[in-house]
Amino acid sequence: MLVTVDAASAEPLYRQIASQLRSAIGRGELPPGHRLPPARELAEALGVNMHTVLRAYGALRDDGLVEMRRRRGVIVRRSGDTRARLIELVRALRAEASRQGVPLPELKRLLEDLA
Repeated sequence: MLVTVDAASAEPLYRQIASQLRSAIGRGELPPGHRLPPARELAEALGVNMHTVLRAYGALRDDGLVEMRRRRGVIVRRSGDTRARLIELVRALRAEASRQGVPLPELKRLLEDLA
């Protein structure tokens, strides 16, 4: 698994980590049942604080992509790959709407009208 961080980026380190893992899950590089590295190991490899990695893992858990279990680690959920791809698409849509000057409430209305 290739995760990198850019300390000079305005994006927080935990978001960089979560985003890269989310993308890898969405592309199927981290399939359901795959165990992510322990937070301490990934933190050492990236040169960041362990709590930064735990925060990234927590964000993935909150997105419904992974399960965090004591003594078992962090495991990609079965529905994680599909959900990760949808999250990526929604974030890209939000970014494009922002570039086009469409406020979030208007974007929500557009999505609801299409449903």
